[in-house]
Amino acid sequence: MIDPGLLALLLSPWALALLGLLVGSFLNVVVHRLPIMLERQWWSDVVEQLRDRGSFRRTFAAEAPAGLEQAAGALRRALNALGRLSLLVPGSRCPTCARQIRWVENIPLLSWLSLRGRCAGCAARIALRYPLVEVSTALLFAAVSWRLGAQPATLLYCAFVAALLALTLIDWDTTVLPDAITLPLLWGGLVAAALGWLPTVTPGQALWGAVAGYLSLWAVYWLFKLTTGKEGMGYGDFKLLAALGAWLGWQAILPIVLLASVIGAIVGLAMKLQGNLREGRFVPFGPFLAGGGVAVLLIGLPTVLEWMGWH
Repeated sequence: MIDPGLLALLLSPWALALLGLLVGSFLNVVVHRLPIMLERQWWSDVVEQLRDRGSFRRTFAAEAPAGLEQAAGALRRALNALGRLSLLVPGSRCPTCARQIRWVENIPLLSWLSLRGRCAGCAARIALRYPLVEVSTALLFAAVSWRLGAQPATLLYCAFVAALLALTLIDWDTTVLPDAITLPLLWGGLVAAALGWLPTVTPGQALWGAVAGYLSLWAVYWLFKLTTGKEGMGYGDFKLLAALGAWLGWQAILPIVLLASVIGAIVGLAMKLQGNLREGRFVPFGPFLAGGGVAVLLIGLPTVLEWMGWH
């Protein structure tokens, strides 16, 4: 057993804020690299599809032209020339001069401040977003500690908000919510609830939260598509709301959706008025779902329901 005093120290807002800076540094890597890794995988899938003559024959009722095999070979060679890319390999480099970033230049927040936001090699600007992500993660971890106190579930919910922050940034950049994050987040919530690790969510609430989260947006998606012939959201939004339901319970689904819809409409309208939203483009819904989930977690579901007159 860990000494209660030591546990209180390790899970204090200050300690978890320091952990958040480190995790935020890693999230910067995830947000940058994971979409590229996904696109490479999609092109690799294209290569395999181009080489599948049986699939072409079944789909088009004709033999595949010889040019497809040549195109597949060219794509495969181009992919192989890119080299290995993962969340750990290769090491971080300056995107301007390709200089390897030393560990002393990679200390969360402090390195950016000491370098005054510029590369030590070529003096190119380092985006402000990197330290902002680190600080945001630190603040979220500290807020979770302040809200939940020194208990093991605090670390679980820190991982929860870190995943939501990564999904928010990736969705905002690419309008994609990767299964590589949403599905582990969903199953992690269900397993944590089943093992009794979530203090305010029972296994039944988590299960029905996941079901309600997925089916509610799935129904809205198909209603909108059948009515207008257009897709109003992606399947990633269904999975994200299912994950939020698993971690926060089915009672949180409607407050999250209402918060996300109102804030998303306000942001979308503001972007439209400022000319930042081009014709035919849309504001991704995932960041606002994630924000609604974080708000419910930090404010507390009973308080949110009381504000809405439902408790």
